[in-house]
Amino acid sequence: MKQLSNGVALHYEIHGPGDEGHRPWIIFSHSLACNTAMWTPQLAAFAREYRVLAFDTRGHGASDAPEGPYTLVQLADDLRGLLEALQIKAAHFVGLSMGGMIGQVFALKYPDVFTSLTIADSTSKWPPEAIGVFADRVKIAQTQGMEALVKPTLDRWFTAPFHKSNATEVARIGEAIRTTPVAGYAGCSYAIPRIDTTVQLKHIKCPILVIVGRDDPGTPLSMSVKMHENAPGSELVVLDNAAHISNIEQAAAFNRALESFIASHA
Repeated sequence: MKQLSNGVALHYEIHGPGDEGHRPWIIFSHSLACNTAMWTPQLAAFAREYRVLAFDTRGHGASDAPEGPYTLVQLADDLRGLLEALQIKAAHFVGLSMGGMIGQVFALKYPDVFTSLTIADSTSKWPPEAIGVFADRVKIAQTQGMEALVKPTLDRWFTAPFHKSNATEVARIGEAIRTTPVAGYAGCSYAIPRIDTTVQLKHIKCPILVIVGRDDPGTPLSMSVKMHENAPGSELVVLDNAAHISNIEQAAAFNRALESFIASHA
């Protein structure tokens, strides 16, 4: 399904029972160069007890991909418009990598919407050189196409043992990278390294869970520890044998941590 929000048509999916007046909502927000399919291990699991909303960020999947650059505030406003159109007034939010950044910015701008905030394999601030790193990747996408980014991205996103034992799953995520519109990748790659919310995390009103793969090279454990330390009362879960896309590589452990956290703040 699609919904016009903040000037773009956003693709979204709703999973779970139809009694939306009685069951809490969970929103899933994906990483850069991915789409709603990234959350396959979570959608079925959580749709049994919750109403689940998954959406493609501007520039990704089946959502519109206008020329950028984008900002994280703009991406948060996209989500705000979608929630208003769907009449969702409160929800638990789960965002991984870019999705976690969108969640932070949204929670600060719209403090009364999220019942809880889960930030997975993400960060609240990058080192200055990250702007150049993302710009270099954008240049590759623009000159060589997204295909040139598939292998190096997958190498960062999953551990070597997972590559060997889950080739089909890795290939599925590789296809999501390959088919991401270049304009969307470029637009979001401008926004991502400019996040700077560390000192503001203490102002987020809802409970916060930080999840990270211990072997994540993209947004390493130290970044999650920093968020945890700057968000009083937050919880930190470190998943062993997982790199950047920890919700897939350690799906069962990810789901257990998330289920426990959300249930305790329902």
